[in-house]
Amino acid sequence: MDTITLWHLTGWEFAALAFAALLVGFSKTAVSGANTVSLAIFAAVLPARASTGILLPVLIAGDVLAVLTYRRHAHWPTLWRLFPAVGVGVVVGTLFLVWADDALVRTSIGVILLFMAGVTVWRRRQAEAAEQPDEVASRAGRAKARSYGVLGGFTTMVANAGGPVMSMYLLSAGFRKLGFLGTSAFFFLIVNVSKLPFSAGLGLIDGHSLLLDAVLVVFVVPGAFLGKWAVNRINQRLFERLVIAATVVGGLQLLLA
Repeated sequence: MDTITLWHLTGWEFAALAFAALLVGFSKTAVSGANTVSLAIFAAVLPARASTGILLPVLIAGDVLAVLTYRRHAHWPTLWRLFPAVGVGVVVGTLFLVWADDALVRTSIGVILLFMAGVTVWRRRQAEAAEQPDEVASRAGRAKARSYGVLGGFTTMVANAGGPVMSMYLLSAGFRKLGFLGTSAFFFLIVNVSKLPFSAGLGLIDGHSLLLDAVLVVFVVPGAFLGKWAVNRINQRLFERLVIAATVVGGLQLLLA
């Protein structure tokens, strides 16, 4: 296959990328945050900086499928509250990429993901003790939306790792499964599309990367259907535990890479 030769990929390396693309589809329609595993696979097979540009169109394909599946469940007041802070984070992440090397990027994102997972577990326990979720419309909720939004924008720009950060925010805000998936679907479709000119300007997306994307997006579709089948068979508590576990695994993989 020409695109395999172009990127000097072995058969096993291409199989790993195909599996990662399938996992993107699954994560977009079932367990958000699981695509941190895809991020780690792409970074292991391809040059780390180039991998972020190649992964972005694959993620957008998954976002489109997620929006088509869960569009009726999005909570737009939460989205409008997040977008300004995310924009700030994307700009900061772009500036960070100008001078940061691969090792610093991986370490920074890994630390942030593990910190967010720890904070969310603590906040969920506090919310359970109080028998009520966080109120996203309160002053504290708005401040939390801004802080998570900046972190989400930063992490999604530098390593396509915003999923776990936003997953932690939506879980801590008390979103149920379908509302979680619908809100995150629209959020990442809009954010990831807005990142395209930044990534292209940094040289992370070009004709060669898009050629590989054209092959890999084929594997996103069965992953999305698998996720849609699985999500109806996962209860809320297990869903939350899987999201947090995927975040921890992704953070550890980035730190140990």
